[in-house]
Amino acid sequence: MVRKPSRQVRVGLVQMSCTPRPDQNLKKALGQIAKAAKEGAQIVCLQELFRSLYFCQSEDDAQFALAEEIPGPTSKALAASAAKHKITLVGSIFERRAEGLYHNTAVVFNERGKMIGKYRKMHIPDDPRYYEKFFFTPGDAEPGFFAVPAGPACIGTLVCWDQWYPEAARLTALAGAQILFYPTAIGWHKEDGKEVRQAQADAWELIQRSHALSNGCFVCAVNRVGVEDGLTFWGGSFVADPFGRIIAKASHDREEILYADCDLGLIDWTRRHWPFLRDRRIDAYGGILKRYGQS
Repeated sequence: MVRKPSRQVRVGLVQMSCTPRPDQNLKKALGQIAKAAKEGAQIVCLQELFRSLYFCQSEDDAQFALAEEIPGPTSKALAASAAKHKITLVGSIFERRAEGLYHNTAVVFNERGKMIGKYRKMHIPDDPRYYEKFFFTPGDAEPGFFAVPAGPACIGTLVCWDQWYPEAARLTALAGAQILFYPTAIGWHKEDGKEVRQAQADAWELIQRSHALSNGCFVCAVNRVGVEDGLTFWGGSFVADPFGRIIAKASHDREEILYADCDLGLIDWTRRHWPFLRDRRIDAYGGILKRYGQS
């Protein structure tokens, strides 16, 4: 059966490298947003913590100086850019919520520059060179996972390590998200061999494609590129459709804007033929609230 495209939404994912100069990174990001809008992107998403180098590679107290309040300089600049180009814009900010309380926060601005969504990263890793628990408090907003009407689509935002949790994708989809955006900063350790690197990138892609398929929605993952201290960020930003197929993919080592035209009509079509949401046994999932086993 052949489907004709119906409601097309163009997304633009900004994949870029970063420098030690926050103002320079912001200027670059604003330039890329302008280019994406000129190419017809209606929703533009930046990578995780785009205004700085990925500072979580060590537990360095001095890095807290990078944090800012919301509203603050970065959020105001992003809001102005969204309004100027009349787009929906997803950004990422190291948020200073209060003295000693910091979050890794995704913000969503509509075409008038109004902030319509703020998501504080819920899953916080603590691995070699990803010492995020030192910096970030898990998000505690209610509801923790949400979707917002954003111009032509209803979108939800999650952040990086959230990518590995089907519960987060499912709850965001159940909130009404047609497109899930994952601002990301993930890379290879210097000592990782070719086989390990390929396996890691494949797993990262596979888990997110599975979120698209199991929820019948689009998934957009945007990663950074470049070598920063002990990490080589692997790029590979991509968009998967509601059947889990990759419809656009970026390189692993170049700055670029990845574009994809998402047909929102495909969501209903896919969910009718693969009705995972219909057949969920919500009466049988109480165990998901337990850490492990029966207690």
